[in-house]
Amino acid sequence: MPLITMKTPLVEIDGDEMTRVLWALVKEKLILPHVDLKTEYYDLGIMNRDATDDNVSAESARAILRLGVGVKCATITSNTARKEEYGLKALHPSPNATIRAILDGTVFRKPIAVSRIRASVSTWKKPIVIGRHAYGDVYKAAEMEIEGPGRVELVYTRVDGVENRITVADFEGPGVVQGMHNFDGSIRSFARSCFLYALEEKLPVWFAAKDTISKTYDGRFKRIFAEVYENEFKAKCGEAGISYFYTLIDDAVARVIKGEGGFLWACKNYDGDVMSDMIASASGSLAMMTSVLVSPLGAFEYEAAHGTVQQHYYRWQKGEKTSTNPVALIFAWTGALAKRAELDGTEALAKFARRLEKATLDTIEAGKMTGDLAKLAGQPTALDSWEFVDTIAGRL
Repeated sequence: MPLITMKTPLVEIDGDEMTRVLWALVKEKLILPHVDLKTEYYDLGIMNRDATDDNVSAESARAILRLGVGVKCATITSNTARKEEYGLKALHPSPNATIRAILDGTVFRKPIAVSRIRASVSTWKKPIVIGRHAYGDVYKAAEMEIEGPGRVELVYTRVDGVENRITVADFEGPGVVQGMHNFDGSIRSFARSCFLYALEEKLPVWFAAKDTISKTYDGRFKRIFAEVYENEFKAKCGEAGISYFYTLIDDAVARVIKGEGGFLWACKNYDGDVMSDMIASASGSLAMMTSVLVSPLGAFEYEAAHGTVQQHYYRWQKGEKTSTNPVALIFAWTGALAKRAELDGTEALAKFARRLEKATLDTIEAGKMTGDLAKLAGQPTALDSWEFVDTIAGRL
């Protein structure tokens, strides 16, 4: 059969370690035999980021804004240990944080459900979608090591030169300090994106922060969310039967564990990072979650929400075939292809994306799965990643 054609390229962002290996495998076995794939390729592997002084991360983000759709593999966020392991020139920021800042979007993450894998939380009956703010906080923080006694101050200098300063801490010895920030415009975009997504998916919205402790910082988030809801979305949500609920983050966690799911949980940047992994793991596996960054400018970036599977990569380097779950990688590709098809009006490409997702889930439902899922399903045997992908390819 002739290959399915694409009108417009999408941005392909390659990554690191085991996910990079599986990225190439998924393309080779599941996509290229069926699609005349058009991509604009960016290598965000840690060595290329270091070689380009991390300029490639920003270039890939600008390409997504230009072309409208991107798909991203998992990448390493460098730390001291990674700098030593790879001989890096410098510690660069998270490439995800860089891309999110340029796209100014919100990340929506949703578990990929299969009947064979039961959620660890017995009360959950419906998926919980995480809406994660995609800018600022700890991911854009300025940090400093304090060598000894002294005072640390937070200083704001207005454009007219007037200063406002507060004491952060009086240090009696060594320590560390961190300064975080966010912008009203970014918070407002975050709130709007969550309510728009909730209306599209017919989901009630929860927003949780810690304004009892962080009265100014988290209090600002709470106030802007309430303003956006009251001024722009209350009537629309009412017509759609969608509720909005604010609570403290610790109360939200308690409610989530006892609830049945079926809502959009809007979280600040770090909270969303942590809670999306909790939801994914409790739903089955970190590799069983979709993730899409939605920019208010109309661009979409689909990614694998998990890490680079470092330990499996070390085993693969020794010649072993690991049972690493590639489902999130597959769904990143299908999400990007489906969105490209929607924007370009190419129905054949959209149908292919849906068929590939169905083939993947049907393979698992038929009892063919990787080790992480086999343990949860109570199966004694599992396929390695290559066998799993080949089985999907045969079904497709």
